[in-house]
Amino acid sequence: MAYGEGARRTLDVYRPPAADGAAVIVFFYGGSWRKGRKETYRFLGAALARHGFVTMVADYRVFPEVRHPGFIEDGALAVRWASDNAARYGGDPSRLFVMGHSAGAYIAAMLALDERWLDAVAPVPKQRIIAGLIGISGPYDFLPLRDGTLATIFGGANRLETQPISYVSATAPPAFLATGARDRMVDPGNSHRLATRLNAAGGDARVATYPGIGHIMAIGAFMLPSALRKLAPVLDDVEAFIAGVASDRTVRRHQPVRLTS
Repeated sequence: MAYGEGARRTLDVYRPPAADGAAVIVFFYGGSWRKGRKETYRFLGAALARHGFVTMVADYRVFPEVRHPGFIEDGALAVRWASDNAARYGGDPSRLFVMGHSAGAYIAAMLALDERWLDAVAPVPKQRIIAGLIGISGPYDFLPLRDGTLATIFGGANRLETQPISYVSATAPPAFLATGARDRMVDPGNSHRLATRLNAAGGDARVATYPGIGHIMAIGAFMLPSALRKLAPVLDDVEAFIAGVASDRTVRRHQPVRLTS
């Protein structure tokens, strides 16, 4: 489905059978803001749909076509489209979660924490669209940049305004942040620092750190059969987090989830 103009502004919808009032997940994949295709993540869309979630896996423009904040702007358009069209697929737009892996988790976090992106595309009167943030192996506090291409993408090596952690507030939606203890691509400290800052501001953030799991396996675990899911129970923890988030977005509280430490 097209959520905007251009080949990269499309998304795939995965619908559970007989969905009615289901929670909605908008997923953004990783790829260092330089690559990626939504078709690669059919396994994730199918897994989440089997667990009862209307899931939308979105493409977005990447470098060199765009630099920061182009991919965030595309993410906002995708979320707005999902909110407007969720009911068509049996989803409840008041239970809309943004989710991402790696660079996609960055996009999801920016949309959840910095309201200006959705404000730019939301109708008046404005209201918070996002019920919760699910970040997997995400970079949220990763300055200074030491990669020249990344410095180009973000307009400099040390721009604090590009960091999700810079937009923490007490009004942030609940967050579940998952990371692998053996992640060598994105420092797991990103998840812990963001959660600490969110909780200190009066928010509600939880971190799951999976022993022996690296960057790719954290998302690849969605392909695992249930018998092997104990290695990285990301899907189970995501399901528990969503189930615990109150449908009333003004309350925004959730019950404790089982976390792996």
